[in-house]
Amino acid sequence: MSTIASILSPALRRRRQITLLLLMAAGCVSYIDRAALSVSNTAVMADMHMSYTQMGLLLSVFAWAYLAGQVPTGLLADRFDSRFLLGAGLVLWSCAQMAFGLMHGIAGLFLARIGLGLGETPLFLSGTRALVRWYQPRERGRPLGLFNGSAALGPALAPPLLLAIMALWGWRGMSVAIGAASLVLAFVWIRFYRDPADLDLSVAMRKALPRSDAPVPASITQSLRADLGHLLRQRSSWVLTAGYAGVIYLTWLYATWMPAWLQTSRHLTIGQAGMLSALPQFCGFAGSVLGGVVVDRLAARGVGLLNACRAPLVLAMLVAAIATTLTTLHTPLAVMVAFMAIALFAGGLAISCGWMLGTVIAAEHRVATLQAIQNTGGSLGGALAPAITGLLADRFGSFTPSLLTAGAIGLGTVAIYQIGLRPEDVATHASLPNGQPPSRLSGTTGCNKE
Repeated sequence: MSTIASILSPALRRRRQITLLLLMAAGCVSYIDRAALSVSNTAVMADMHMSYTQMGLLLSVFAWAYLAGQVPTGLLADRFDSRFLLGAGLVLWSCAQMAFGLMHGIAGLFLARIGLGLGETPLFLSGTRALVRWYQPRERGRPLGLFNGSAALGPALAPPLLLAIMALWGWRGMSVAIGAASLVLAFVWIRFYRDPADLDLSVAMRKALPRSDAPVPASITQSLRADLGHLLRQRSSWVLTAGYAGVIYLTWLYATWMPAWLQTSRHLTIGQAGMLSALPQFCGFAGSVLGGVVVDRLAARGVGLLNACRAPLVLAMLVAAIATTLTTLHTPLAVMVAFMAIALFAGGLAISCGWMLGTVIAAEHRVATLQAIQNTGGSLGGALAPAITGLLADRFGSFTPSLLTAGAIGLGTVAIYQIGLRPEDVATHASLPNGQPPSRLSGTTGCNKE
């Protein structure tokens, strides 16, 4: 047990552990909801008479809606309690997922996916904000890694779970069922979660938790100028945004098209392809969890937090790009799946490390806003990956051009992070609103202590 955790009462330790578990459950369920269309897309295409291009657009519209909501939601996440903001998002995406199964026109399917994208927007922004409020900077690596890992665990659990539900109720019943499960989770979160500031704590325990950070500007205009405007003027914000677009492009290609890719390239049934795609997704979950552990270990050995996040990220994206390119070779199915597993393991590690960079570069009262900016890039990558893949598959009758494109984007991402980020980026915070500059650790740590 860490020194910080040992100061907390058993009840308080249990509360923050349950908070983390609920966030992991929400992350897992959110990606099961997202992956539902990926698992069932061939059935939906047959039922709704859709082409690969149309399905690619339907898969990508979620990400476009997710992108549109990022910055507004980031500003809200830095202003409002995670309890109700995340709870409202859970309710919205649950209703949208259930509505998807009830639609009988293509336009209705698009509207439901848009609702799903908007509803899921607060999850990782408000969830990260909650973890920042409950964990000190030097102990955030593992919880953030586990939280991000839930994004890969969901697609790993999705194929066997969703295929079993589809066998009973079809793709429509599957959508309604998982939407209802999400709604239950929404009420559990609203009922349980509390910000540390809302609890009656002793002085010692309050000191063991992150102190309440700077007051958030009272008006939207002040927020735009003091937070969003400041961050958009920082070069590092644009580096994180462009880099995360590449990370999510590569990993989201697998999340959206892997079952269909296996069906068409290896002539598997929908059940075989769905089950086989679970193994690489589990590897993605393992990589996401390991990302947080690696960052904590490197930081404990004296590596600055900037490099502790960037170095494993760069190496992981290089491996993911190479492994993705190798999947285009004419190899036995087992070898191809192994390349996919390596790519997703490395991609999962890169996602965790990339997400943690936002907590290193931004002041605590701007973490959600910076990560919203960063996730706008990620959403763009997530929107382009399925759409471009579908277009290229229709054009060339093969997924090979799409995979080569993703590999090239992965290599470009390596260059963005390696060249674009500099040691001084960790010291780019503006003064706190009360006029006092944030105290800083020595430059060798690469981290601001707010």
